[in-house]
Amino acid sequence: MTTSPAVPWTGSDPYAAALDAGHGPLFLRRPDGWLLPLDVERWCARADPVDRMVLDRCEGAVLDVGCGPGRLVAELAARGRTVLGIDVSAAAVGHAMRLGGQALCRSVFEPLPGEGRWGTALLMDGNVGIGGDPRALLDRVARLLTPGGLLVAETAPVDVDERTRVHLTDARRAVGAPFLWARLGTPALLRYARGWQPEAQWTAGGRRFVALRSRCASSRAEPPKSTAVISSQRARKPSAERPVADR
Repeated sequence: MTTSPAVPWTGSDPYAAALDAGHGPLFLRRPDGWLLPLDVERWCARADPVDRMVLDRCEGAVLDVGCGPGRLVAELAARGRTVLGIDVSAAAVGHAMRLGGQALCRSVFEPLPGEGRWGTALLMDGNVGIGGDPRALLDRVARLLTPGGLLVAETAPVDVDERTRVHLTDARRAVGAPFLWARLGTPALLRYARGWQPEAQWTAGGRRFVALRSRCASSRAEPPKSTAVISSQRARKPSAERPVADR
């Protein structure tokens, strides 16, 4: 398994404070001082019409990678869908659970419940940048999905292919150690998506999205005998349709 990158936001007071307040300012800062604004206000709000159109495409059980404060997890849960959010920020996971979603404080590169049985994975809000290695991230997501599973990714609104080290900052001071991040436009993401079948591209509300289909296998592996456990909750036996615990 790919080694997990350093967890940058765990224990980050400005990030936790921004989530509690529901707004920034909060940025990713490159070594040259360039700032990428983080849309904390939208992350902390309820799912908007663009989000809901994305969620309409979801198939089967949904894994929201880098779920943040949980607006998408909460919306899917309200629809009665099986969904799990994962995030390296304990503050974000706590926020998602308070909204009524199911979430786990964990990196996508660590062991996860229901591996190989998720119907859809989401990489929204710039999360194609996680780990700074797009190909490694796509390979990992492919292993999490069921054969022929769906990935919906939000790409940058410009044609960019950038991998760099960044700091989290509130524009006054950097917080924590620098970490690897990537920014990808749609053309760059498609170049990295070897072994994926492009299914759709679209723009809505000034945001850009790509849907990719994972490679189909000739046969599906038997589901594991053990149950999946999220946090301290005892799970029901997972299945291809329900790979995570009900709350």
